[in-house]
Amino acid sequence: MSQDDGITFHPDGSVPQHGEVFVFGSNLAGMHGGGAAAEAVRRFGAQMGVGWGYMGAPPRHSFAIPTLDEHFEVLPLEEIARYVERFIRFVAEHPQLRFFVTRVGCGIAGYRDEQIAPLFRPLIAIGRCSFAEKWRPYLLGKR
Repeated sequence: MSQDDGITFHPDGSVPQHGEVFVFGSNLAGMHGGGAAAEAVRRFGAQMGVGWGYMGAPPRHSFAIPTLDEHFEVLPLEEIARYVERFIRFVAEHPQLRFFVTRVGCGIAGYRDEQIAPLFRPLIAIGRCSFAEKWRPYLLGKR
């Protein structure tokens, strides 16, 4: 992990090592069959059938942010943004938790990092989050 301006970054594909909430992209059906979602089920308390929100208990806990609907169709960016806004409120309301944010929406959903990462920018002011290294330029504005 590395730090820049108080923000922590981790290598893409890595997992939390210190009890952080594992934040991953999901589908509204809660069928966590691949990628970070499958890892969330295996190691971080995510539950099949639950496509949104906080699951598990420390240190095996996760947070699902939908990027696909219940039919596995990609959600519009504006809808994903609304889920991210709700996630940001959750982070602000739970100061006892730290969060490990994967490249939500940049895998199966097919969005580009520059489309998704800026949605998470408000978390910089809150802190307590680690982001995928690939998001550094989009979160800190250094391109």
